Amino acid sequence: MLFFVEQSLNGLQLGITLFLMSAGLTLVFGIMRVINLAHGSFYMIGAYCGATTMAATGSFLLAIGAALIGAALAGMVVEVLVLRVLYRREHLDQVLATFGLILFCNELTRIIWGRQPLFMDVPPWLGGSIELLPGLIYPIYRLAVIGVGVAVALFLWFLFSRTRLGMQIRAGAENREMIGALGVNIRLLYTLVFGLGAMLAGLAGVMAGPIMAVESGMGEDILILTFVVIVIGGIGSIRGAVVGALLVGVVDTMGRVFLPSLFRIVFSNAYADSVAASLASMAIYLLMAAILIWRPRGLFPAHS
Repeated sequence: MLFFVEQSLNGLQLGITLFLMSAGLTLVFGIMRVINLAHGSFYMIGAYCGATTMAATGSFLLAIGAALIGAALAGMVVEVLVLRVLYRREHLDQVLATFGLILFCNELTRIIWGRQPLFMDVPPWLGGSIELLPGLIYPIYRLAVIGVGVAVALFLWFLFSRTRLGMQIRAGAENREMIGALGVNIRLLYTLVFGLGAMLAGLAGVMAGPIMAVESGMGEDILILTFVVIVIGGIGSIRGAVVGALLVGVVDTMGRVFLPSLFRIVFSNAYADSVAASLASMAIYLLMAAILIWRPRGLFPAHS
């Protein structure tokens, strides 16, 4: 039972990381109608900026600040120089342009930081473990990641529900020509939205830094999971991003942990591990297919 709770928390932590990624990406697509394959590159940029700052200063808070600023600036530069000319182009043009950005960013990180991965240490004040239940010891840092995700979800809810900027963003998603005619600088608004999405990806990257290696191309794998989250939750929906991310995180974690044990009951250990590993990798895609059969536009589509 305690092992199940522990793995549930691991799934929750993965889901929170996916939420930070998917929230920014679903904002960009839902509001700006841009397919941004380079979103994983902002995750990578945030991780590299955070790891570099952490190594230079020893401060994890400064590392977070550097990751947020670096990813946001990179996102706004990309929006102004590349994506601004693609808003009224076909999605194929957007896919090709942002795929090119992936290659460009990966090579740029290799030029700047080299090919060797960087590593971040867990800050001392978040190191160690805490006893959540009798016999259940869990790392404090992973709980901190969960807390950050909850704080970001509350911030986004407040931003879009209770602020004038959020009202303008929602209106721009519905009718960009009308809100432009009312005097809102739609170009600046789009730049800010894209910068916010990139900043959330950078936050996900720096929070993942102490858990995994920081290396060129690290954004591609999580980008695939992020698109699965968005499809499950509903394109353009922050609520859908939250639910979809948690579902994907828990299903992926539970599948990788428990499927081998279940298959060993019937098959030999080697065969069970092989089959279970394959099915665990397929689990989230089977989940996506099942949900799309039930709700073709996702669980919480933004415009239903």
